[in-house]
Amino acid sequence: MRCALNIAYNGTHFLGSQTQAQTSNTVLGNLESVLMQLGINSKAIASGRTDKGVHATAQICHIDLPLFWTDLKKLQKVLNQMLPKYIKINSIKEVADNFHARYDAKKRVYRYLLKNQTSNPFENDFFTFFKVDNFSKLQKNIKLFEGKHDFKQFMKTGSEVNSTRRIIYKAYAYQHKDLFILNFEANGFLRSQIRLMVGALLQLEASQIQEQLENVKRYKIKPAPSNGLYLAKIKY
Repeated sequence: MRCALNIAYNGTHFLGSQTQAQTSNTVLGNLESVLMQLGINSKAIASGRTDKGVHATAQICHIDLPLFWTDLKKLQKVLNQMLPKYIKINSIKEVADNFHARYDAKKRVYRYLLKNQTSNPFENDFFTFFKVDNFSKLQKNIKLFEGKHDFKQFMKTGSEVNSTRRIIYKAYAYQHKDLFILNFEANGFLRSQIRLMVGALLQLEASQIQEQLENVKRYKIKPAPSNGLYLAKIKY
């Protein structure tokens, strides 16, 4: 039986989401270790990777269960008991045998959280503290990313992909109390793309962002820190 797991995690404590040969301290590395203890030898396939320090409120991955695991509520409870406290299984549901968490995903939604305060040791893992002097300007400039673009200038160097073109369906920002929340919804994202886009919004003028989007010029941008980034939703 193939199942889809909806997972939340605090990325501060892991070296990214994907399994790695050199370390078991990743989100899926921890998940697969616990699954093996429960007699489940399936590889966990996620909708996409998140880097070190990036969080998720609803990452999706699929696994194949052996015949003796039929009680999904019990499995969810046992996994939450055995997994590190920084990982939580929100839900487990049966899906079609040909469901693929990555290739069937139509849209991915990320949020970036800026806090307009002085940093403090209790929240540094979850927000990027930044003095936003002109939020209306940021709200206007974020719209520049909407549409189909070649984002090769907004990708971590050294990445290998078949295409650097992506469609951003929605890009908007709003304020909630002392939080500035930046939302991006796309068919997919390149490695570090969102952090570089947020970095551009915080460091560049609209004309410079447009030049980089059109691949006229590449500006030196410091990527926004990983701790403010959250994978919020996968749409199928």
